[in-house]
Amino acid sequence: QVQLVESGGGLVQTGGSLRLSCVASGINIQFYTMGWYRQAPGKQRELVATISRGGYTNYAASVKGRFTISRTSAENTVFLQMNSLKAEDTAAYYCNTNRGSQQYWGQGTQVTVSS
Repeated sequence: QVQLVESGGGLVQTGGSLRLSCVASGINIQFYTMGWYRQAPGKQRELVATISRGGYTNYAASVKGRFTISRTSAENTVFLQMNSLKAEDTAAYYCNTNRGSQQYWGQGTQVTVSS
């Protein structure tokens, strides 16, 4: 059974940094595209960043240059380093992967950026 567990969210001031973690079980993250999504109140869930099986990364335009997605196979964990945070980054952040037609999501971790 695939499980994704996020952590690392919290309250931070504008310009600050946070690092989110997503620990995966039931899959080896090296062999799957892993992604981070976010959802702000009243808005649709949106893609933040992905890292492919081959290690290629992709970012939403709104976070490019500020956020970095990475992974460590030793801990089967995906990270999202978030720097220069803005108020508009406030959202619940979710880890995601898919295996075949099945999508998997974590429970989410809240990030709140105060101005």
